[in-house]
Amino acid sequence: MVFSSVVFLFRFLPIFLVLYYLAPGRMKNFILFLGSLFFYAWGEPIYVLLMLFSTVLDYIHGLLIERFRGRGAAKVALCSSCLINLLVLGFFKYADFLIGSVNAVTGLSIPLLNLPLPIGISFYTFQTMSYTIDVYRGEVKAQRNLLDFGVFVTMFPQLIAGPIVKYRDVETRLHNRKITVVSVSSGMKRFCIGMAKKVLLANNLGQLWTEVSAMDFQKISVLTAWLGILAFAFQIYFDFSGYSDMAIGLGEMLGFRFPENFNYPYISASITEFWRRWHISLGSWFREYVYIPLGGNRKGLLKQMRNILIVWMLTGIWHGAGWNFLLWGLWFAIFLILEKWFLGGVLRTIPRAIGVIYSWAIVLVSWVFFALESPGQILGYLKAMAGFAGRLTDRLGLYLGSEYGVLFLIAAVAVTPLFGNLARRLGKSRTGLGIAVYRLGEKIVPPALLLLSIAGIVDASYNPFLYFRF
Repeated sequence: MVFSSVVFLFRFLPIFLVLYYLAPGRMKNFILFLGSLFFYAWGEPIYVLLMLFSTVLDYIHGLLIERFRGRGAAKVALCSSCLINLLVLGFFKYADFLIGSVNAVTGLSIPLLNLPLPIGISFYTFQTMSYTIDVYRGEVKAQRNLLDFGVFVTMFPQLIAGPIVKYRDVETRLHNRKITVVSVSSGMKRFCIGMAKKVLLANNLGQLWTEVSAMDFQKISVLTAWLGILAFAFQIYFDFSGYSDMAIGLGEMLGFRFPENFNYPYISASITEFWRRWHISLGSWFREYVYIPLGGNRKGLLKQMRNILIVWMLTGIWHGAGWNFLLWGLWFAIFLILEKWFLGGVLRTIPRAIGVIYSWAIVLVSWVFFALESPGQILGYLKAMAGFAGRLTDRLGLYLGSEYGVLFLIAAVAVTPLFGNLARRLGKSRTGLGIAVYRLGEKIVPPALLLLSIAGIVDASYNPFLYFRF
């Protein structure tokens, strides 16, 4: 069940919200827990047991860590929690990849397991691991109520594709949260904006990438290749940030505040800045639980470079079982290391516009690694982008440019804070006209986006979020 579907919008969500809002006090957690299990079981009826196993596992480990705090047994419990979580994640996510790699290298024919990847396993595994680590560090107290802990792990708004929520982000609101007309209204607006990103922009731009990626890369022009990967760059941003907006909006409607996950990453003037703005919750997780424990930037430049390399190899692998994801992580590691070494200083001395162009070029090439699986495909597409096919443009490229030109223009504006800044200025305006325009837009724009999105959903086929497969 995806947020941008008729089943979710017109069946699950209305029924759930009625039950949730009518439920008294502590019953809300029970309704949220059952609703989240139903939501997950709709698409993963068997793997809901795996999620419950992960929930009980880390609930028990959290209690053990707190009980034996300061003793060796606490460290044993922490290691046990992390090891079991990583083994479960590794088995479902990487077993077939490892078997295939062994077969390719050795010539053996070990049968693949062909296990479907449990939806959202990478996200909820990282959430539960951060909980046990934080309990061990003494940053949070172990949750003694299994239902409350289950709500933290299974909460359906962010269960499938984040943001990755740390326990301390929601600890107080698990017991004490207020649902007001203002929070519900704000959440609904955020949800509508996120849905418009997904349905109106991501899905339509994704059609261009689907068309280009199915072509013979040896025959496409430079223009066609760049239009294709630009379409994918916009698609993945509006798809993933749209999901995050919907998750954050739903959280507000339920009385929670989830962390922001995107902050206009495509206006970045360096790769370092890009990764402060893109998938913020994942970057924060790796920084807090891997990079800093390795030493961060405290032990000299060489060890900092080593730590960056390790973190970005893990970041690539986290995204999927494939050599392309490892290459994708290493690609970013190279430029992050260069920026720590000397390039960052250079970028700070040149006009910001040049830095933005540099960042776009690096990121667009990275999406080739991300979107295509085989080394042959990746190399073929990069050659097409570089002009090895021998043609800068052709009729197809010109046609696609004209066909999607308006959509590209809208997307290019929407990845900047222009609309948001304009809304904030109007909201703070002291003139009657400015306030009137703001209030009118506040009442008209979200419902209009919702209606247009519903029309797109009804007219389209099933189109899940890209990050569901991670």
